[in-house]
Amino acid sequence: MQIDNTVSVEDAVQALALVGDLSMGQPTDGSIRAARLAARLAQADGATLDACCHARLVALLRWSGCTANASGFATLLGDDVGGRDAMLTQTLPADNPLTVQSVTPLARIHCEVSGDIAGLLGLPAEVEAGLRHVWEHYDGNGLPERLRGSAIPTVVFYTSLAGDLEILARTHGLAEALQMIDRMADRKYPAPLARLLADHAQAWLDELDTPAPAAVDPLLARHVPLSIVADMMELKLPWLAGYSRRVAELVEAAAARADLSPAQQQSLGRAALIHGMGRAAVSNTIWEREGKLSAADWEKIRLVPYWTARAGVQIPTLRLEAALASHAYERLDGSGYFRNLDADGLGLPHRLLAAACAYVALCMPRPWRPAYSQDEAARVLAEQTQCFDADAVRHVIEAAGVPAAGVPAPAAPARRSLLSEREIEVLRRISLGESNKEAARVMQISPSTVRTHVESIFRKLACSTRAAATLKALTLGLI
Repeated sequence: MQIDNTVSVEDAVQALALVGDLSMGQPTDGSIRAARLAARLAQADGATLDACCHARLVALLRWSGCTANASGFATLLGDDVGGRDAMLTQTLPADNPLTVQSVTPLARIHCEVSGDIAGLLGLPAEVEAGLRHVWEHYDGNGLPERLRGSAIPTVVFYTSLAGDLEILARTHGLAEALQMIDRMADRKYPAPLARLLADHAQAWLDELDTPAPAAVDPLLARHVPLSIVADMMELKLPWLAGYSRRVAELVEAAAARADLSPAQQQSLGRAALIHGMGRAAVSNTIWEREGKLSAADWEKIRLVPYWTARAGVQIPTLRLEAALASHAYERLDGSGYFRNLDADGLGLPHRLLAAACAYVALCMPRPWRPAYSQDEAARVLAEQTQCFDADAVRHVIEAAGVPAAGVPAPAAPARRSLLSEREIEVLRRISLGESNKEAARVMQISPSTVRTHVESIFRKLACSTRAAATLKALTLGLI
């Protein structure tokens, strides 16, 4: 049976907005609130109905590239989640390390990935253009292209003003927020637009306490692969690239072997694709820490499935899958998280998902260890009888036999002509976060040869950053 792992564009946008908010240290409804404000500002400015919709979508997706540069912000600020929250709330210390030189490449990654995601979702060109320039400023001091004035899409100003009002009013109070916005007038956005916002700010903020009207644009009712959300999430940590896709394939096959219904198979596959949503809320500093994690680190990690569960509250059509996904780290002996359930509280779908996640993780390399072989992964999993259900493990291991789960799938034949075999191998290496030098050592070629291949890959995939190349490679089935 062919499993349908697609969702509406609207649901995909909502999921991406939630991951973005978690990545930026914001409340899970922050982008939803900013989107309503952006649409109201556009309407008050005399924009067309389509332009108001574009403003809403850009505001919802404005953080969709933030997973791709999380590592860079973690290096700069020590904490990508908390540091970017301080950026948005304008509470960074005066001696912060952010400079035009250090932030420009991170802004470039963010904007390119955001724009590519809009393209993958089939959104209008105006939305894609807004996302590719979302960090630009009216006075030409924005990033990454330092565009000025009318060269910047107006939707960017709607989004910037709405986002600043939502964040600054929440953290500093409305009066101070409006003063801060006024000081940025004719710098970050046009002064007349800032004054228009100020005139309506209180009323528009009050409106946010009432339910938002449902989106009715037919464009948003189209269906797109849920894997787009998974791919965006996993750009946060390069060594996760393709992980959720492989878990979904494996758990669907294992569920079929366990004689679960087609509906349960589909729910498990969809749950696998979103089970890592909450990972965005944890700083890369923790995920990439060398050595043993502290108790405080583990408390944050234990909240990962909690934040995934919250996705079901925000996206009702994914409620069942989000609830199932949030059990991925529960264990039979009660040692899992976040609910600390034991065997009595875990059904077969929960047990299959937990086993599939663990198996695929073992079969993929991590910064602190190489990948296990399939036989080794099966042995390790089977030995953990206190944590994993024996029948679930058996179904997963049997399902992993053909095709081999956790092993990068060969490029689809229809796509092979796009890149050479060598370029695909290089792309696979850099998608895991390897530098040119590291890839060259593994492939036994020179770093300059790797660099030449990377340049060719970028040219053929029409991208300029490794994160964007990874995203395109996953959606094209190249890695």
